[in-house]
Amino acid sequence: MSMYILRTAESATEGQSDKIADQISDAVVDAVLQKDTKGSVACETLISNGFCIVAGEMTTDSYVPIVEIAKNTIREIGYTDSAYGFDYRSAGVITAVNERTSDLSEGMTINGKIGASDSSSVVGFACDETPEMIPFETSLARSLAEKLAEVRKSGLLPFLLPDGKTQVTVRFEDDIPVAIERIVVSVQHMRQTPLGQLREAVIEEVIKNTAPKEMLADCEMAVNPAGTFVIGGPQCDTGLTGRKNIDDCYSSRVPHGGGALSGKDPMRIDRLGAYLARYLAKNIVATGAARSAKVRLVYQIGTPEPIVVTIRTALSSGIDDHALAARIAKEIDLTSGTTAERLNLLKAQYRKIAVYGHFGRSGFGWEKTDLVSEIKRFV
Repeated sequence: MSMYILRTAESATEGQSDKIADQISDAVVDAVLQKDTKGSVACETLISNGFCIVAGEMTTDSYVPIVEIAKNTIREIGYTDSAYGFDYRSAGVITAVNERTSDLSEGMTINGKIGASDSSSVVGFACDETPEMIPFETSLARSLAEKLAEVRKSGLLPFLLPDGKTQVTVRFEDDIPVAIERIVVSVQHMRQTPLGQLREAVIEEVIKNTAPKEMLADCEMAVNPAGTFVIGGPQCDTGLTGRKNIDDCYSSRVPHGGGALSGKDPMRIDRLGAYLARYLAKNIVATGAARSAKVRLVYQIGTPEPIVVTIRTALSSGIDDHALAARIAKEIDLTSGTTAERLNLLKAQYRKIAVYGHFGRSGFGWEKTDLVSEIKRFV
């Protein structure tokens, strides 16, 4: 008898308030890295009706035009008219950025090696449900959110506005996705748009052109189930950097270490460690010896490498998880400096992953599978 379970994931579009904040913060990180790869950034953005505040700490020899960066990001997202409830031209930008304290800076290099910027616990995950090795429900929720932006920006559905959210519930049998039970899409739209027209257009152009058709036979589709959604974005909700951590990572199926990713330079351990954990997990699954892998790394402030490495695989071909973790910790250089170089972390690339997830995206160092042959020796 087959066992089934329902799994749900959500994703937000780039015009959702928290995601605007993430993108502004990561645009600041990119601006620093373009000029100063040794720059230190921990940048938080708060965005609300008509204004945003960029605060935090930054140490760099380069000039970073934060006000210009914030306004350009808001413009590129699509808030270009006051009729949308938010306009980059009139948005007020307040900055409150200080230098990093000398105590923390001095403790980050020990015996010539870069130490962890804080104590932290991070989680990485990979599975074989999708080509990008992230959970199926996570991939689908993100694809639907990206499709909302695509049809809006292309002019196919010109009555859509930037704010939106997607939610999918998928039925798994024996750990295999077999059917989509429900899809919920909530999307901001122009005031004059009839709700019936909106719902039909989103179902036809977004849902049916994104979700696997063979899995939609009994799917319940709900578009703007609460009714009209005219007032959205910062006019409707306050946005904060780092408030969509689960959306950024692997959805609610996978536990989260707790630290946000966006707004931090890539040497901050919450970010570096999360990318390293994903890299290890993906390479384990890529060996073909396990259908999924969860890697947890624990860091102590000032220590160059994780002090604890734990691995849990599922449906594996006899992998000893404890032995695998011990071999990886012993035989692969997991120090922060080597990790940054191996994963190419010190380049401006973070604004583009501040929305639609940090993992499962091609072209990033932590998505490489160049450790497969080495890990095959361990398993």
